[in-house]
Amino acid sequence: MRLAPDAAQAGTALAAVPAGQRVALVDAGFVGHTHALRLGLTDPRFAASAVPGAVSVQPAAREALTGALRDTAQEPSPTDFGTRAGTLAGVLADRVAERLAAAYGTEVHRPDLGELVAAVPADPQARNEARQAVAAVDDEAIRLRTAVKARDGFFTTYCISPYSRYIARWCARRGLTPNQVTTASLLTALIAAGCAATGTRVGFVAAGLLLLFSFVLDCTDGQLARYSLQYSTLGAWLDATFDRAKEYAYYAGLALGASAASGSGGGDDVWALALGAMVLQTCRHVVDFSFNEANHDATANTSPTAALSDKLDSVGWTVWVRRMIVLPIGERWALIAVLTALTTPRITFIVLLIGCALAATYTTAGRVLRSLTRRATRTDRAAQALTELSDSGPLSQLLQRAVRGVPRHTAPAIAALGALVLVLATALSDYGSWWPVLGAAVYALTSAAAVSRPLKGPLDWLVPPVFRAAEYGTILLIAAKADVNGALPAAFGLVAAVAYHHYDTVYRIRGGTGAPPHWLVRAIGGHEGRTLVVTVIAALLTNTDFTVALTVCAVAVALVVLVESIRYWVTAHRRGAPAVHDEGEPA
Repeated sequence: MRLAPDAAQAGTALAAVPAGQRVALVDAGFVGHTHALRLGLTDPRFAASAVPGAVSVQPAAREALTGALRDTAQEPSPTDFGTRAGTLAGVLADRVAERLAAAYGTEVHRPDLGELVAAVPADPQARNEARQAVAAVDDEAIRLRTAVKARDGFFTTYCISPYSRYIARWCARRGLTPNQVTTASLLTALIAAGCAATGTRVGFVAAGLLLLFSFVLDCTDGQLARYSLQYSTLGAWLDATFDRAKEYAYYAGLALGASAASGSGGGDDVWALALGAMVLQTCRHVVDFSFNEANHDATANTSPTAALSDKLDSVGWTVWVRRMIVLPIGERWALIAVLTALTTPRITFIVLLIGCALAATYTTAGRVLRSLTRRATRTDRAAQALTELSDSGPLSQLLQRAVRGVPRHTAPAIAALGALVLVLATALSDYGSWWPVLGAAVYALTSAAAVSRPLKGPLDWLVPPVFRAAEYGTILLIAAKADVNGALPAAFGLVAAVAYHHYDTVYRIRGGTGAPPHWLVRAIGGHEGRTLVVTVIAALLTNTDFTVALTVCAVAVALVVLVESIRYWVTAHRRGAPAVHDEGEPA
């Protein structure tokens, strides 16, 4: 900490601080809550932030801060600055913050302080009033309350957050990081999956309890990040990807447990249900991602459906009902945990599939209505994001030359037609038939046509989820028809590896860095290439050889996408990429 009575000396002090460090200019007479300063000076998500009497910048904005200080030092001092150094410094901090945005184009984040006090009193009476206001508000209580995500599901809000926030504070006071808690949540879920894989009632009960505890830790890591403002690029990625890894690993554990029970005469093979649950849940997420990206920066974004939704949100009980209907992660994991402990894996998956199907129907129907009644102009950025989410490979790019002139806004219909041909050809033919290969060829042609124009139509956000459903569904159908031990687990592994790639694409786009490199998409074939390869090897190979080939494909895709993904996110973390933290709807 260095004291500086004016802008010139503040600039000199700033120059002595290493360029890679965050710096703050704080008025010596600042009166306020510690957490108000914490919000204004330490949040890593923003290049610059300010509260009354204080401004802070990260290394990326250091040059702008230096210029703002230099410009401010050259300005004549306002007559109302007073002679006291503290008053001058307070005015200086506020003026520098304004100049950062006005003259240097640096966006300055100003956190909503709510009841928290942050002020630079001009006289003793004002200072006394400010101190009384500080004493009247418990900033630790506010810090705990705001550690909870503003918009969450019913189960999370009323059954987890009332105590998980205190676990977050306990972790913060012992120096634990959100990434450590995230890792603990993953390990707990993997242990839960191992317990479920035993196929015993004791194992199922333990699995359900551990899955719930894993979710408590999953809530705690985000609350710890908000409580201690420990946001990071790597942490956001770990939190998002580990959620998917935990859920899908647990599905596999349940399927293994059912098989183990089956071997002793107490259960059955539910791998098809497990894979179906993963396919449905992944497609639901892709619908969420695609819709949000399509409307992220749309203009004239109004519709009667959206107005009705806002009106319903004004009635308290309807908000919670609507949040529960979509079966967010809290409700979903609670359902899975309870059913695991009390019933069988088959019943668990059947109830989960029905619940997720109803939730998907509700959310997708509402979004379709919004899109059809909304007068919005999709931007180039939105169209590019949808194209990247489509995950089209080299075959699609080659075929696009042969399908020019596709009518505008027909992409969803064309994509759905190709997907329907592919799925029907696979479902209505026996294993080893060439009909699925023909269906895959038609699908490759229609998928190329669907993305041959910029995806700016009102329903073009449906194209990526249609592609996901077609690819994953085809793999599921062929593996089920192979009717040999190991085919469905191998298919589960392949879909999990490809789904990870698709989630990774989403998180990169959310982080503002665009999709994975083109070489990666080419290396794993794109959705149409992978689908064609799976249908061809099913037509050429016997059931047993098909299982081996599918396993090899799963391992190859997993290795390529995991190595590239880990390399990218670790590099982004090391170079100090802006932290991204999801405060939207629960997944």
